[in-house]
Formats: sequence, C-alpha cells, structure tokens
Amino acid sequence: MTYLLSRWTEIGLRGLQLLAILLLGVIFARILKALTSRLVQISKSHSRTGAMREQQTRTMAGLLYSAGLAVIFAVAVLMALRILAFDITPIELVGGLASVALGFGAQNLIKDLINGFFIVFEDQYGVGDLIQLNGETGRVEYLTLRRTVIRAVSGAMVNVPNSQVGQVSNLSRDWSQTFVDVTVPSDEMVGRALATLEKTAGDFREDADWSAALVDGPRVLGVESLTLDGTVLRLQVRTALNRKDDVARELRRRIKLAFEQSRIPMTHTHKLAVHEEVPTPSA
Repeated sequence: MTYLLSRWTEIGLRGLQLLAILLLGVIFARILKALTSRLVQISKSHSRTGAMREQQTRTMAGLLYSAGLAVIFAVAVLMALRILAFDITPIELVGGLASVALGFGAQNLIKDLINGFFIVFEDQYGVGDLIQLNGETGRVEYLTLRRTVIRAVSGAMVNVPNSQVGQVSNLSRDWSQTFVDVTVPSDEMVGRALATLEKTAGDFREDADWSAALVDGPRVLGVESLTLDGTVLRLQVRTALNRKDDVARELRRRIKLAFEQSRIPMTHTHKLAVHEEVPTPSA
C-alpha cells in the first residue's frame, strides 16, 4: 500500500512538473509574441519610408519569433524527457553531431542568412528600390534572408544569393543625378555656346511642367575637357527619383533646338582640298 501511494505520488509530481513546463513554455511563447508584435507596432508609419521600415521590422520580428519558439520548444522537450527519466545523453550527442554536420554542409546557406539579416536590419535596400548589384542594374522584385531577386533592364529575373552581395549602389534614395555633355567644334567661340546653354538651362528651370521633376539645376559647369573632336561642355542636374533619364532627354532636345536657332554647330566638318598641279607646257 505504501509502495502504491509512493508510486502515485511520484507520478503526480512528474505530472505537475510536466504541466509547469508546459505552462512556462506557453507563457514564454506569449511574451515573445507580444514583444515582436510591439516591435512591429512601434515601426508603423504612413510615409513610404515608414512603410518600408515596417515591412523590414515585420520580417525581423517573424524571424526572431520563429527562432525563439524553436528554442523554447527544444528546451521544453529536453526538460520533459529528463523528468520522465529518459536518458537524453544520446539525444544531446546526436544533436551536437548533427549541428556540426549541418554547419559544415550549410556554410553558404548560413552566410546567406547572416548577410541577409544585415541587409534588412541596416536597410541597405528594399523591395521596389532600383539598385546596381554585381554588374547588374535593376529593380528589387523580391527580398528574403537568403536571396535578392532583381528585374534587370533587359527584363531578366536575376537571383543573387545574399552571401554574394558586395558593394551595392542604391539609386532610389533621396534624389538622382545625371550629367549632360555637349561637344562644340574647336573653332567655335566657347562663350557663345556657354551663354546659349545658360539660357536653355534657365528656361528649363522655370518651366512649370518640369519643375516637379527637378531638385537642383540644370547648372552649366563649364568646359569639361578639350579633345580632338572639339570642346566638351558639361551640365549637371539633380532630379526626383527615377526621373533623370526623362529630364536628360528633354534637356538634350532643348539644347539641340537652341543651338540650331543660334547657328552653333555641334559637329566638326573636315574639309579636304585637292589641288591638281597643271603641267607647264614645254617651249
């Protein structure tokens, strides 16, 4: 009788311990969920930048919650097995060996995840940004902790593992900039060409249809270089995001029309004169 009572008491204590482990696991899981949800709530904003930050924070919160939940579950299972008098030494040994094997076999994957974590955490670029990456220029279509997918100019989808992401140029932050070069013949008066460019740039800045696309300029920087083809004059213009190509095309069109009206040539014509020697008649 005493043995049965002791046995039932032992079973009851183990049951209470298992129940306590279950309750603690649920409590820690809820705390973790509340903390990650709070991070997302703090990052919420109505601006475009705020929306991007919220998406990045949501990704990070999901990753932290998944990893934390896995740790809580693993610890709870090991504690429960120990309470049930299971020898967990082989499990720990197998787990350690599996971790070592996984570490050697998934080195590139781990590098992808670590680099992807810092890409998202440091806000290097996000979905929708126009970037230059590994010789490719395109818009980010998809971003995870493992890979970056960009749509190249040719329309191709380029998949880049995050471990191979090196120097990145983000073309979608704050403003864009471009330079427009104009070559005039060497024998053309540079002052007249510069004055025409100044007037063209001023008219462009005052055009209401294009003012929204301009951040600064166009500004005439002056003589950029002297070449055999002629004198290279340079203009600089800063535009709103992703508008530099449109602005540069319109600026070139206006410069061409202005030079035509002022009769300023933009090409150099080489003249070749052939003089034929007329033989002198002999006496």
